[in-house]
Amino acid sequence: MLADGLLLAIFRPCQNFRLFPFTTFHNLQMGIDIRRHHVKKGNRAAPKSEDAYLLLLVKLYRFLARRTDSKFNRVILRRLFMSKINRPPISISRIVKETKGSNPDNSKTVVVVGTILDDERLPEVPKLTVAALRFSTGARERITAAGGEAITLDQLALRAPTGSNTVLLRGKRNVREAVKHFGGPLKGGKPYIESKGRKFEKARGRRKSRGFKIKSTHK
Repeated sequence: MLADGLLLAIFRPCQNFRLFPFTTFHNLQMGIDIRRHHVKKGNRAAPKSEDAYLLLLVKLYRFLARRTDSKFNRVILRRLFMSKINRPPISISRIVKETKGSNPDNSKTVVVVGTILDDERLPEVPKLTVAALRFSTGARERITAAGGEAITLDQLALRAPTGSNTVLLRGKRNVREAVKHFGGPLKGGKPYIESKGRKFEKARGRRKSRGFKIKSTHK
């Protein structure tokens, strides 16, 4: 009671001179102080590409991700947002190898949010049903010639709206030539040289046979 009387004594003059909205004093509430208020997420919420077909697929799978409880649709939607570097291509031979255990009778649909490429080293292609963003001409011809199907992701949404009876695959990201050059001294990175040979960067003392070693800058 003493505290309430003290508050009234302090804010009564303010009320009289309209300096403080005393009528709203009893409605004040504590706010939430978020320390990371200005920190933004780095994940994409939409694709950077303006491809009309890709945007239609995003619209379709955004609807499916919202209206179904399937994690499959959320994964497909997130991968549709990705850049091309993060959507690497995958070959038919890799698909056959990866699905040997999970899809031995080839009854499931293989789903790839990326490009399907042909592999001439594979002598025989089994009967496969593959859904992907795009197919190379050779890959499409070999899949259909074996009695399989090469379908688009919107056709997949009609067949399996929740992703049932499917196998989700993606290509390897770190097999690009650029990745081979990453890393500092003594990290095993590939050097940026014109070529390898007797005449290229074989200076005196810069060979392992001469005991040369780069001093690491990391302690």
